[in-house]
Amino acid sequence: MKLFLLLGSLNGFLFVALGAFGAHALKDRLEANGYVETFQTGVQYHMIHALALIGVAILTRYLSATGLVHGAGWAFLVGIILFSGSLYALSLTGIRVLGAITPLGGVAFLTGWVLLFVAAWME
Repeated sequence: MKLFLLLGSLNGFLFVALGAFGAHALKDRLEANGYVETFQTGVQYHMIHALALIGVAILTRYLSATGLVHGAGWAFLVGIILFSGSLYALSLTGIRVLGAITPLGGVAFLTGWVLLFVAAWME
């Protein structure tokens, strides 16, 4: 589905831009507040799931359970927003309560992977 290719490409751009921004422009700020690893974790999961969105776009052509594949794509997008987004926000603001959102994004990622598994199993 073209939408997931667009979302994957956009998120690919964003993870590279945010990774570079964090490594260069925010390096001193992140080091000062001890959130370098937190920010890097957000970027890492963002990268993996941007690629997963592109995979979803490809798999919609090959798997007959397209509803499950589309569900996986939406779960990955929600995961990027909640997981990586909360880690970026936590790193930049230091507001620790934002860390409570991160596990919800992790659950969304897990849901996406389970949906892909079920879609493949049904083939």
